[in-house]
Amino acid sequence: MMALKPEPAFCLGALKVPISLHDTNRKRLYRRLKENAAVGAGAIVVLQGGEETNRYCTDTALVFRQESYFHWCFGVLEPGFYGAIDVDSGKTILFCPRLPEAYTVWMGTILPKSHFKEKYAVDEVCYVDEISDVLEAMKPAMLLTLRGVNTDSGSTCQEAVFEGVHKFKVNNILLHPEIMECRVIKTPQELEVLRYTNQVSSEAHKEIMRKIRPGMKEYEMESLFQHYCYSKGGCRHTSYTCICGSGKNGAVLHYGHAGAPNDKVINDGDMCLFDLGGEYYCYASDITCSFPVNGKFTDDQKIIYQAVYDASRAVMKEVKPGVCWVDMHRLAEHTILEALKQHGLVQGDIDGMVEANIGALFMPHGLGHFMGLDVHDVGGYPEGTERMKKPGLKSLRTVRPLQAGMVFTIEPGCYFIQEVLQKAFSNEIQAPFLCQEQIRRFMNFGGVRIEDDIVVTSDGMELLTCVPRTINEIEAFMAKARETY
Repeated sequence: MMALKPEPAFCLGALKVPISLHDTNRKRLYRRLKENAAVGAGAIVVLQGGEETNRYCTDTALVFRQESYFHWCFGVLEPGFYGAIDVDSGKTILFCPRLPEAYTVWMGTILPKSHFKEKYAVDEVCYVDEISDVLEAMKPAMLLTLRGVNTDSGSTCQEAVFEGVHKFKVNNILLHPEIMECRVIKTPQELEVLRYTNQVSSEAHKEIMRKIRPGMKEYEMESLFQHYCYSKGGCRHTSYTCICGSGKNGAVLHYGHAGAPNDKVINDGDMCLFDLGGEYYCYASDITCSFPVNGKFTDDQKIIYQAVYDASRAVMKEVKPGVCWVDMHRLAEHTILEALKQHGLVQGDIDGMVEANIGALFMPHGLGHFMGLDVHDVGGYPEGTERMKKPGLKSLRTVRPLQAGMVFTIEPGCYFIQEVLQKAFSNEIQAPFLCQEQIRRFMNFGGVRIEDDIVVTSDGMELLTCVPRTINEIEAFMAKARETY
């Protein structure tokens, strides 16, 4: 009996990701397109993959990472590809670049079309310079190309362009909302990859908690995280720029950029806010851990940490299909304000504080966001959905009700941003709610964020992130680590 050939799979780390993940995605897409009366018969989806880019005017190539929509459909790891899907039949064609002979010297063997046909389990592979002739022979009634705005970045995705495209009737409106909605709901295969990415990143966060000591630099923790994710999990990329804020840097929401490159010495007594996520096979994770560098919370650190932890877990208890994400943001905000009031940092009626936007002074960002092939994944604001205008709420990356299969971050935070609070002290509406003397005591505190990744299930949620979270868990974990290291 002939042995079955193993299914093609990606496996840089411990998890084998079957190429059938992308076949499943394509089937979801073309079945959805068939249900759209505006598409009609004879339509072909044409997508353009990412291109390799160099550092400015040099010949130094940046490490290639595939464009997310193209990866979702085809799983292709190399640059310069196009892909086509016949909506009627589901037939899939990849178009690979025709490489020059010199490629062999510098980059390795030029692989034949048959290699990519087997590797990516598609029906046919042709060269990019043949795309016009191949599509023309298929006699499409319409080419569906991808053009639409990413509501997180404000950027427009790249529409497929190739020599001879003018010969075809092209529609660049119909595809984007359909493929975007497909990406919002994750398949079981996609969830397996996201579980793995979270597992690796969670362990990397724990490695930081084991090895961090006062006197180290923030960038040492960034380096440790990246090394662990790559060496232990095969995650060559991180999902975003690493944020390793300590002390007052924890109040800078996107710390770690080129102007503030995780370069501070971590001092004894500092609260650390480390927002770090590895990426595996283009699938993201996004985890924030907040803890004291010396492993022991002060009374003030406990106040702020417990407030944020309670907000996080209050939201998790409510998550299920049909729940409004705006309501979840408000729940987190209420929970944090109640704790701040209990400890004398704010005063007055909580509903009055909400109306005066006091919550947004301490948590100016939204509660969380979609996550998948991008850390801020697509689909937050479908066409016709408007952003809210109030502080805090206007930063929400989606206002959609929850559905099973959505993957979210839940990331409440409480920060002492000096410029924001000083301005509020002079605001006649906000100032009466603020206990200025107590707040000034925290002005160099920084902040606390607790960020977990979750999947909405049919009756609740699944927590993907696995790190010490309660005060007792963190202190016990770090104390044990100091016995070992």
